[in-house]
Amino acid sequence: MTAFQVEQTYRNYINGEWVQAVSGETEPSINPANRNEVVGYVQDSGVEDLNRAVAAAKAAARDWRRLTGAERGNYLFQAANVLERRAAEVAEAMTREMGKTLPEAKGETMRGVAILRYYAGEGMRKTGDVIPSTDSEALMFTTRVPLGVVGVIAPWNFPVAIPIWKTAPALIYGNTVVLKPAQETAVTAAKIMECFEEAGIPAGVLNLVCGRGSVIGSALAEHPDVGGITFTGSNEVGKRVGAAALGRGAKYQLEMGGKNPIIIAADADLDLAVEATISGGLKSTGQKCTATSKVIIERKVYEAFKEKLLSQIQEIRLGDGMSSGSWMGPCANEGQLKTVLSYIQKGQDEGAVLLAGGKRADGPGLEEGFYVQPTVFEGVESHMSIAREEIFGPVLALIAVDSLEEAIEAANDSDYGLSASIYTQNVGAMLSFIRDMDAGLVRINAETAGVELQAPFGGMKMSSSHSREQGQAAIEFFTAIKTVFVKS
Repeated sequence: MTAFQVEQTYRNYINGEWVQAVSGETEPSINPANRNEVVGYVQDSGVEDLNRAVAAAKAAARDWRRLTGAERGNYLFQAANVLERRAAEVAEAMTREMGKTLPEAKGETMRGVAILRYYAGEGMRKTGDVIPSTDSEALMFTTRVPLGVVGVIAPWNFPVAIPIWKTAPALIYGNTVVLKPAQETAVTAAKIMECFEEAGIPAGVLNLVCGRGSVIGSALAEHPDVGGITFTGSNEVGKRVGAAALGRGAKYQLEMGGKNPIIIAADADLDLAVEATISGGLKSTGQKCTATSKVIIERKVYEAFKEKLLSQIQEIRLGDGMSSGSWMGPCANEGQLKTVLSYIQKGQDEGAVLLAGGKRADGPGLEEGFYVQPTVFEGVESHMSIAREEIFGPVLALIAVDSLEEAIEAANDSDYGLSASIYTQNVGAMLSFIRDMDAGLVRINAETAGVELQAPFGGMKMSSSHSREQGQAAIEFFTAIKTVFVKS
């Protein structure tokens, strides 16, 4: 530990106070661009800490739900203002903890601001409908009621946007929240919590408990006083969270993996298609659930597209996300680096042809970071691991096809169905893609990665539990419908 720079210790936020874990244990949050730098120390909490947070949230729930939507919205507006003022600080923490470039981190932070303001406004929207009754002397209508305590389990790849797009709708619809962030980005989560504290959020309404997923995440999913769980992460963990919630009758929402295809039709603008493939597949080091993974190209333009793609990939500059010249940062942690490298090896072992990259990146400034070269394979077949499994890294698999029909078939040949895109100028091809593509998000002449906050987001097949996040669709998960019958 002597090699680490001593940094601040960040505590849990429970019932309006910053508190240490009962065990007193902490662990370092490491900068993936430099394994010798500690961004901060975060709590290694246990079940007792989680129980305290849930109890605080439960105690605060009655008064919070009794506020008007406008009153709850005002807290979100204030939190948005604080986050906007502290955007540079939060973005820097994100870059140092997770590795994405500072411009990406700043963009994500401002997206968090926009999400807070969007849901603050949702507090003024209707929460039900009047329904005609067969009784002429009765009034019948619906209203929506909160679930109570909601557990939020958030990943490390979007450490501002995802916690906020789960927490903000939960709060505006009258729930109280216990947030369990990824340990890799718990410092960033603490800074988000500081913004809510400064905004005056009442004690117990929003709580932060940091710790290992196997301990805190599991306990949150199993806790009898948690009425709903919203989770983003791996399929393996998501299934366990869903099963635990289902077993006790709690509501659950899972956003999990993706194996997102982009189709390059023969009439595509190849320059734009290459730009979208690189941006969608390699920005944030490919660590997006909507990142482009399979690149399906009509054979007529395959060689031309490949040549342009490889030429531009050679220009990508790897480096610390805090450096203005860096386009792609490191993998978020050593485990993720090893996972990506193992898939690259699998690709070669299973017969795919390595065209670019394929190794851990080295060179000046990269030696102590978790960097991997942008990697491209061709000769990829549908049975190969790199064509079927989520890699979550900067690896592109090129697949040549003879027709649009074959392209859509190849795109759908997946256990996942999160995001997909096509580049074409043919309206008929666009319509076929929209109709036949089995994905929750389909994009035309745009990269696979990219979700607007006011639009529903979620996947099909193994990518989600089929509920939707963001936009007005969020009310479907975070509330229950109550039907009211009134007779004088």
